[in-house]
Amino acid sequence: MFAPLPFKVQGLFFLLSLLAAPALAKSPDPSFLAGTQAYHAADYPHAVEQFRASATLRPASGTLQNLGLAEWQRGSNGPAILAWEQSLSLDPFNKETRMNLRFARKTAQLEAPDLAWYEVLSSWLPVNWWVWIASISFWLTIAIALLPGILRRRKAGWHQAIAALGLTMFLLTLPALFGEHTRSRLGFVLQKDTPLRLTPTQDAQVITRLASGEPARWEKPRGNYVLIRTNRGLGWVERAQFSRIAW
Repeated sequence: MFAPLPFKVQGLFFLLSLLAAPALAKSPDPSFLAGTQAYHAADYPHAVEQFRASATLRPASGTLQNLGLAEWQRGSNGPAILAWEQSLSLDPFNKETRMNLRFARKTAQLEAPDLAWYEVLSSWLPVNWWVWIASISFWLTIAIALLPGILRRRKAGWHQAIAALGLTMFLLTLPALFGEHTRSRLGFVLQKDTPLRLTPTQDAQVITRLASGEPARWEKPRGNYVLIRTNRGLGWVERAQFSRIAW
């Protein structure tokens, strides 16, 4: 379990829990309402159960933010960091969740995921936005290029300017879309002292032990194990000990 949080930090988490609640309190989802009540009653295991059920039914940044708060309060920093990362993947503009992640990693002495430049780019906007931008810019370019000919009208200068702008926007979304794809393999260790094994067997040699909340990348599954790549090496962990951000 974690040591009691300093007064200012306790105030921070209490404030953030209140910030996430109003937007979701209007939701008819009974799981979220039950989770909110359990959280304020300090019944954090039940709050985790209810927020997780709500997030599974209707994934939302605020629900995942509260799930992370409940996980952290009961001492599960790995699942808390995972929930907050999932919250940011749905809403990168959620400042409260970003503050929680920064605080949690500093407290637990954990590194943030090492992202390539195109993965950083992909994290600037919500997951679906890049798809919409790519689709709209692509079809806008096609329409501007073909419609004047179909309608038997001369192409004006503004036609070419809009077509060039649409094509530029489409090309700029390609690295972000690729970043979304590669970032989907990113995940986090869920349990403390998780053994990283040389082979996917229970009696395999332990390469090292991973901290709860440590980032890694999913490589491939095999039975009840998954091959992951961390900053400390490549190895196998049990499926239950690791989870990806991607839903």
